[in-house]
Amino acid sequence: MAEPTTPTAEEIRAARQDNPKTRERDLAAKLGITEAQLVAADCGQGATRIDAHPDRIMDAAQKLGEVMALTRNDACVHEKVGVYANYHPGQHAAMILNEEIDLRMFPKHWQHAFMVEKQGDAGPRRSLQVFDAAGDAVHKIFLRDASNHDAWEGIKTDLALENQSPEQPVDPRQPKEAPKSDPSKLDILRKEWARMTDTHQFLRLTSKLKMNRLGAYRIAGDPFVRLLDPSSVDLALQKLAEDGTEVMIFVGNRGCIQIHSGPVKTLKAMGPWQNVLDPGFNLHLRLDHIAEVWAVDKPTQRGAAVSLEAFDADGGIILQIFGIGKEGNDSRPAWRALVAGLPSATVEETA
Repeated sequence: MAEPTTPTAEEIRAARQDNPKTRERDLAAKLGITEAQLVAADCGQGATRIDAHPDRIMDAAQKLGEVMALTRNDACVHEKVGVYANYHPGQHAAMILNEEIDLRMFPKHWQHAFMVEKQGDAGPRRSLQVFDAAGDAVHKIFLRDASNHDAWEGIKTDLALENQSPEQPVDPRQPKEAPKSDPSKLDILRKEWARMTDTHQFLRLTSKLKMNRLGAYRIAGDPFVRLLDPSSVDLALQKLAEDGTEVMIFVGNRGCIQIHSGPVKTLKAMGPWQNVLDPGFNLHLRLDHIAEVWAVDKPTQRGAAVSLEAFDADGGIILQIFGIGKEGNDSRPAWRALVAGLPSATVEETA
């Protein structure tokens, strides 16, 4: 059987015109291409290929004023409205740290980027979109009415690359890492886990033991972890909306993690999606993609950090929720009590 051919840029643009209301991610999947290839097809016709390095993108973002930041994975979309400020560069990891937009970025995955301008009924719709080597979205920045649109053309001139080809080569997608455990090292895992003083030490510990996050959870046992019913994430969101407890919600992919700190107020379920629709913060979660949920307890110098963590059927992490431990705003006791009340998985689910 012959391999399917990648559509040309002209064919991609024609498909877009024929499907004006189809979301870009869905249209790309329908065409058998990546989202980066879909966007690249418009180079010279509304899209401009730009330098993808976080240092350059974040410098531009800080000039745009109020925007919407979007980071997603296959099962969850995280959207925050705010201003990009307080950028911390780094060779392996970079950060934007402020109340509204809080990001952790991993530069090696920021491979392709575009400035995209589309004409809408209310004027131009503008965005900066970043993709990884496989052509999957890493992070997007959408301008709003209140954004500094006057900076757009200058940023485009500054960031535009010489190569403006509408063709986009992509690498094969890397599979998600399957859970890795080593029961022979369980005693070391539990001993070192109990001695942690910071949550960031956990991944270094699992790496040293040649495990990964989900693999470690599957063998650690009480008092470190508890396997919950898959419905627990939705139940937790509902309880948060009822009682107003403020939390930190982490959603990410290989190239970027985006964090919301604050309450969850307005929920609206639509089909398989549970949606948080609050001013300045939207979350869109595919409940049917949740395969495993863990309540996790990690010791820190400022007390236990309890998280609710959801994984898909391939072992990929969908989202994490933590209590807030800031001085004067410590929601950790209320969050810990909420998590303690969530239902454990049944015997059939653990088999």
